[in-house]
Amino acid sequence: MTTPDVRVLQADQWELFFDRLERGFGGPPDPVEERALWRRIVDFDRMVAAWDGEELVGTAGAFSFRMTLPGGAAADVPGVTMVSVQPTHRRRGVLTAMMRHQLDDFRDRGEPFAVLTASEPAIYGRFGYGIASRQMRGTVDTTRVSFHAPEGTDRVRFRLVPPAEAVEVCEAIYAQTVPQRPGMLARRPGWEQEPVLDPPSARDGAGELLCVLAEVDGEVRGYARYATQPVWSHRGPDGTVRLRDLEALDPVTCAALWRYLSGVDLMSRITFWNRPLDDALLQLVSDIRRCDLGFRDGLHLRLVDLPAALSARTYAAPVDVVLDVEDAFCPWNSGRWRLTGDPKGADCVRTTDSAELSLSVKELGAAYLGGPSLRSMAGAGLVRELRPGALAAASAAFRSDAEPWLPHRF
Repeated sequence: MTTPDVRVLQADQWELFFDRLERGFGGPPDPVEERALWRRIVDFDRMVAAWDGEELVGTAGAFSFRMTLPGGAAADVPGVTMVSVQPTHRRRGVLTAMMRHQLDDFRDRGEPFAVLTASEPAIYGRFGYGIASRQMRGTVDTTRVSFHAPEGTDRVRFRLVPPAEAVEVCEAIYAQTVPQRPGMLARRPGWEQEPVLDPPSARDGAGELLCVLAEVDGEVRGYARYATQPVWSHRGPDGTVRLRDLEALDPVTCAALWRYLSGVDLMSRITFWNRPLDDALLQLVSDIRRCDLGFRDGLHLRLVDLPAALSARTYAAPVDVVLDVEDAFCPWNSGRWRLTGDPKGADCVRTTDSAELSLSVKELGAAYLGGPSLRSMAGAGLVRELRPGALAAASAAFRSDAEPWLPHRF
């Protein structure tokens, strides 16, 4: 095979593109409702296909988002999505060609970084993406665990509504939470339908999606979307509450929603797949050992324009450090950069001064949202301190008060 021909997708090629995407992932077709939603919200000028002659052999694309950065500012960011290579064309340069096309396009558009979620996290490190956030999963044994009730919890009232009818009010709640945590994405028009997709073919034994609104004095202060999966044995009911998402505007409403979920009749546990690592749940439960917690990678982030990206966020503590950065895939980022910043702003410029920390663009992307620390990466030999004290100062500056988190699927 010669170098694959990577071209922007045409609208009339969408069905073929999506067919090949599904085949590349090796699973059954997506529900028709989900496929239709992707068709409505896709940005065709950001979708590309790799061709071997007349055969479509690779797919990739990006959505346009705005993402919260440490310090509370927001920036435009492409969310890489729908990446696949046909099984007949693996290890033949198809993925590399699509990644090259995408990153050059992002740079031309003036976008300083890009993000993605990975089906296989080992793939994207070689293209400079670092794991910038993680997501917590767990199963809470509600027969053995109680939940703390802050003062005022009893004032919260609950109302079950059809999820589709509560989209507007839930989106208003979600929008207010976005600026509070790095990594969260503001939802673009059309995306409000994604969290309420509930095709029967995807329920896996659970009931229909439910939405509960939490109100205080008639004002909606939070919501949870969930489904119940009833199970009966000779000992009685042993069902599961499967939580999809939960957002609240204050600690009392948050605690009340978790208590509500723990008290659903005939259910013995709550399962969840994506909560932030510092979720209030960890402080609300009476027995953390009965929550069977784990975590996995969440958002992967890649610096496209290094000085613009590092200047776009603020820093938790004053920092003045010279970084020696290696970036083989985007060599314009390689070299020495002086980063100066504090909680009010930052600047990053090229320098000939002696380097104080040495790392690759992958590690810098991992640290960018304030999650994994430079110190922890140095402990693994991925960041090298060249001036005593530089690591501690930079690691503290990069950290975020809130753990970065991505609750938004794309």
